[in-house]
Amino acid sequence: MIALRRSSERGVSKASWLDSKHSFSFADYYDPKFESFGALRVINEDVIAGGGGFAPHPHRDMEIVTYILEGALAHKDSIGGGGTIQPGEIQRMSAGSGIVHAEFNASADKPCHLLQIWIMPSKKGIEPSYEQKRIDAKAVRNHFARIAGSDPQGNEVRLVQDAEIWAAKLDADNEAIHTLRPGRRAYLQVARGEIMLGEDKLGAGDGACITDQDKITIRSRTEAEVLLFDLV
Repeated sequence: MIALRRSSERGVSKASWLDSKHSFSFADYYDPKFESFGALRVINEDVIAGGGGFAPHPHRDMEIVTYILEGALAHKDSIGGGGTIQPGEIQRMSAGSGIVHAEFNASADKPCHLLQIWIMPSKKGIEPSYEQKRIDAKAVRNHFARIAGSDPQGNEVRLVQDAEIWAAKLDADNEAIHTLRPGRRAYLQVARGEIMLGEDKLGAGDGACITDQDKITIRSRTEAEVLLFDLV
């Protein structure tokens, strides 16, 4: 079964420096039909204005993943993690027993466009940690390639959960296939461009909850960038 989550149906919050769209319930936005999908708790598409950002704030017991689409984001946290995240990289922070972090647009005048993802961990109270990796650009070109999992390889970040994140950057009119093992489901998020998922056309910001499928096939109508969450 495929249940679409259209971009226009997402929650919206705005500030002078932030334009945010929420695929799942978040902060003041609540939708009982979209509280989470398996362990996937949050997909926020944020556009942060130049000079803007999130002041230091706490988290605990959450896997927080940042995926940059445009611009750059400066990160600093209470366990010494820090750096600038750019397109082509993935950042993961395990909040665990407690962490404080701040994130700001690294540019004073250009916007930063990103997806922030929260995944509920399988263990609570773990030691907080941070990592940032460069995604293998060749692996994701016109194919799905894994960029995060519980048993990470060289260009992947670790998730404390039986969950995987796969990415694909597609040229126009290309096909990418992801096989789902028995008992698993997936959430597909279109970050850029237009694709076909079966008979359904999805554009930037659209998502899809996918269950009871053994194979996911997408075809790009334009240049496109997608994330796929493989979940129990």
